[in-house]
Amino acid sequence: MSYTHLSIFERSKLEILHKQGKSTRAIAKELGRHHATIGRELRRKVAEHTYGAENAQEGYVQRRKASVSAGKWNPELASRIEEKLQATWSPEQIVERLRQEGQAMVGFKTVYRWLYTGRLVKGVLAVLRHKGKRRKPAETRGRFAVGKPISQRPKEIRNRETFGHWELDTVVSGRGRSKGCVATFIERKTRLYTAIRMPDRTALSMEIAFGVAASQYPVHAFQTATADRGKEFACYTSLEAVHGVQVYFADPYSSWQRGSNENANGLLREFFPKGTDFAQITDEALENALDLINNRPRKCLSWRTAHESFSEELSHLA
Repeated sequence: MSYTHLSIFERSKLEILHKQGKSTRAIAKELGRHHATIGRELRRKVAEHTYGAENAQEGYVQRRKASVSAGKWNPELASRIEEKLQATWSPEQIVERLRQEGQAMVGFKTVYRWLYTGRLVKGVLAVLRHKGKRRKPAETRGRFAVGKPISQRPKEIRNRETFGHWELDTVVSGRGRSKGCVATFIERKTRLYTAIRMPDRTALSMEIAFGVAASQYPVHAFQTATADRGKEFACYTSLEAVHGVQVYFADPYSSWQRGSNENANGLLREFFPKGTDFAQITDEALENALDLINNRPRKCLSWRTAHESFSEELSHLA
């Protein structure tokens, strides 16, 4: 049985027995306590000549208050954490990255506790990113059956051992909105994520968006692409011919085969929720969202950012 402190009831009984002249061991036996516990309790009396239960209880309460640690919270640390929270980092990302930089840090659960109790950003929980699956509407796009299936994709690409292999998808405006959408690209090894606005979800728009994305990086940065069989990717033969990439297609209803892209699209939705008209957002707003996503430390990258990992891989191509 675990140890418990003396209660006010026990102290009252102790006072009576002590006044009756009972020995320490006799009182301990009566209360079901160790005699050393009773001995320490009786030695704590300060001003009075005899033991008093009320004063003893008050002394116990004061000692308990003094024993509580002041904690590690301080304005400087809170300011550092709040800065990262505003940059859309999660508490775990903040803690692990700052630890890697050699800064003294508390556990990420402590950061959550400070946030919930109002010690950070005045308790505004909106700084926390949302998690959990969101129900997707039924797929209404046309599909095609030609092209190389993902089963033909080399094993080292699946294991993320080599650089230059991308997953592609589109993120659309809400139902009833304009046809505006964005083409999204993520490099599998480094998780660098980018998005290009498109006027509609057609193969021609995708071909142009791919060209824009590919032009931002060295030639060898794009070696393969993995997409679903939506009709916007019917331009795959042109992509292979013009950009020298090999395009592979995931199996139907197997979004997990493009898990990195699906996850990153969810991160983008935190900035542009369902119902956003992508025809109305600015390039600056999209670029800002991508910058925040790519500059978060990632657990899968040993707490480096996607931008840092991608830059390192590019340096090997030079």
